[in-house]
Parts: sequence; structure tokens; C-alpha cells
Amino acid sequence: MAMTILYPVGSHLYVNLTNQCPCACTFCIRQNGDGAYGSDSLWLEHAPSFEEVKEAFSRWNLADFTELVFCGYGEPTEALELLLDTAAYAKTLEGCPSVRLNTNGLSDLIHGTATAHRMHGLMDTVSISLNAGTKAEYMAVTRPKWDNAFEAMQQFAVECKQYVPSVMFTVVDVISKEEIAAAQSLANQLGIPLRVRKYDS
Repeated sequence: MAMTILYPVGSHLYVNLTNQCPCACTFCIRQNGDGAYGSDSLWLEHAPSFEEVKEAFSRWNLADFTELVFCGYGEPTEALELLLDTAAYAKTLEGCPSVRLNTNGLSDLIHGTATAHRMHGLMDTVSISLNAGTKAEYMAVTRPKWDNAFEAMQQFAVECKQYVPSVMFTVVDVISKEEIAAAQSLANQLGIPLRVRKYDS
């Protein structure tokens, strides 16, 4: 166990705030090891405090990066208050680049209330894991805690469009061409761009 809160991936600096997640995706990188992209272990020994997060930021020059990405070994919105506080803090730092949230889009279910509006002014991009184009395949691949996760994820995405400059869906290229086509169709219906990500083992 370690306390790797920030880790670089190319020109991006990633923020790892929690290991909690309400899903058990079949392709999750957590199944492959302790870290990602050559990082130290991303399994946090405890939930970091805001003070610990600020201390971690003090070791990096944000101007060296093109994007700050909230994405670690858990779902960032599980630690919603810390996520928002950290984003607000980062934007006060010299050289802070564009800020992106990578999320499963289930924040509203996690917290039992609407949360998209809280991203306003803090996130420049929200990237939501669509994972599949149909509910049946989504449930099979994502394996969320809730039966209505597919619908809640879409609702969160649509609401984010009101508050965040850039919103996108992603799928991983391990799913079938038919599912990618279904995902594209759904994304088109909701007016949200879709990006097909290469699976990183």
C-alpha cells in the first residue's frame, strides 16, 4: 500500500483520490496490477485528506503538464467533496492546465442527489465511461451496484452539458464492433461525442 496521489502519464498529471468504486468492470486495469503506466502502487493506504493532497501538489509544477486528470484506482466522485476542493485548489495554482474528470457517471447514485451542477467552473472536461451501447451489455460489462445505473449515467452526462464546456463518452475497444456502433448511436441521440479508447493492459 502507498499514498500515490499524483502520477504523471505523458504530458498529463493524474490525480488518485480514492480506491472506492461502485462498479466491477470486466476490463478494469485494477485486475492487472497495483499501478498504471509505470506508476507506483495506486492502492491508497487510507483516504487522503485535503492537506495530504495539497502537500502532494507542492511536489509538482503544473505548468509542465497539458492536462490535470482526476482518474485513479477508484471512481473520483466517490470522494466528491475532496474532488471538488482539489479542483478548486488546483485552479488557484500557477500554470494549472485544463482539468478533466474521468468518471463512470454514477455520482448521482453514489450520493443520492444531483451532482452535475457542482462541476461548474471546476471541470473543463468530463469524460464518462459509457462502456456499451445497450443496457444489457452495460450491466454485463460494468457490473454496477444499481439496476438503474445505465439510465442514471446518461442523465448525469446530459446534465453535465449544462455546466461543463466539454462532455464526452468513452468505450474501450475490447467490446464488439456491434456494441461500439450501438454506443455511437446512443451518443448521437444524446448529442455527446464518443471516443473509442484503446485498452491498456
